Amino acid sequence: MAAMLDHVIAQVLALQVRLLACRERLAGDVDSEALHDLRTTLRRLRSLLRPLRGLPGVEQLEEAARALGALTTPLRDREVLAAYLISQGYEQAGERRLEGRAGIFTSVAVSRQLTRVLAIIDTFPLFLRACAREGLASGLGKRIDKRLAKQWRKLQKALADPGHDRHRLRLLIKRVRYGDEAYPQLMHAGKKLQRVLKRAQGDLGDWHDRMQWLLLARDHADLAPFKRAWERQLHEAEQKADATLGALQAALARR
Repeated sequence: MAAMLDHVIAQVLALQVRLLACRERLAGDVDSEALHDLRTTLRRLRSLLRPLRGLPGVEQLEEAARALGALTTPLRDREVLAAYLISQGYEQAGERRLEGRAGIFTSVAVSRQLTRVLAIIDTFPLFLRACAREGLASGLGKRIDKRLAKQWRKLQKALADPGHDRHRLRLLIKRVRYGDEAYPQLMHAGKKLQRVLKRAQGDLGDWHDRMQWLLLARDHADLAPFKRAWERQLHEAEQKADATLGALQAALARR
């Protein structure tokens, strides 16, 4: 138990450092990847926390991380679309979606959502040590292992459903992938399976982007020229994702 608790605390401290660095990068508009890195760090934090539910402080930190994720999702979606438009030679349409970026980044850096995450995470290791002293963290390794195994079973069940929901599969794949990365010592996935998970997440991400962009095209006239291409790409992304999901299902059956 002590080794697992030490692992969790070390991970929390490392993620805290990354969040602080992201805050400074956002405040200074240092680079275009700051928002993406903030969201990736949040995802890793939430994956670390999910199997710890029930321990004091976990629910509050999860809720704070969720709120920060909700704040930044539309901002990141806009960045991704802008980058695509610029890459296709539509600089004006892309740059229009990046207008005021420095102000937006600063607003995230000083937001109450990020401030709350950093305030809670600062004291979180103390909560965990207190839990250990009170005996609330006994059997922590087994508890985490059991909860991660449950996530894998949910994914397998969803993959076996002929009418599977790609949105839900994308979420479940993220959970098992980042959960495995958060607790590698439990060895729920080898390198080959992790590669298939990453490919499936990427393929579903391409599909998700086209779905989102087609919805935006209904209300944004400057996106109309892309509609036909996105419809074609959506169909191609569906086929590619389904093939990868089939490979993932086979890999899980051999696991």
